[in-house]
Amino acid sequence: MAGHTCYHCKQWVAEGEEHDCWTTTEAALTQGLSEDLREAWERLRETAVSFGDQRIYASHKSIMFSRKSCYFFVRPKRSFLELVVFLERTLKAPQVRRTDAASKTKIAHCIHIRHRDEVEAPMTDWLREAYELSDAPASRASSKKAK
Repeated sequence: MAGHTCYHCKQWVAEGEEHDCWTTTEAALTQGLSEDLREAWERLRETAVSFGDQRIYASHKSIMFSRKSCYFFVRPKRSFLELVVFLERTLKAPQVRRTDAASKTKIAHCIHIRHRDEVEAPMTDWLREAYELSDAPASRASSKKAK
């Protein structure tokens, strides 16, 4: 039978068959989570929703949280939730596993969550800070350059 293996998801796609592995849902991404990870995910989502108006959507293997731009996203893994939060400053905390420059003004902070109890301060404070930053006018760093 003619067809090909999808480069992204490695699924066999028959010739003429429609295939869009980029389209997914929150439910599909979280369906195989253990009880601890599901509870952590639910608490994380509830916390974000409590901040106010935003868009929450699934994209490939991540669940994105955004206002004008994405302020954090979650990648559900088998043994942890990979949380990536965008802030204007670099956090120095044991929860932060890695940081990367995401743009001229934002730093991406990678955090692994394994249990519901980890979704509390200071992590929730960082999420709120990112939420507020995502709707702020041009950053202080870029406004300094303009002067």
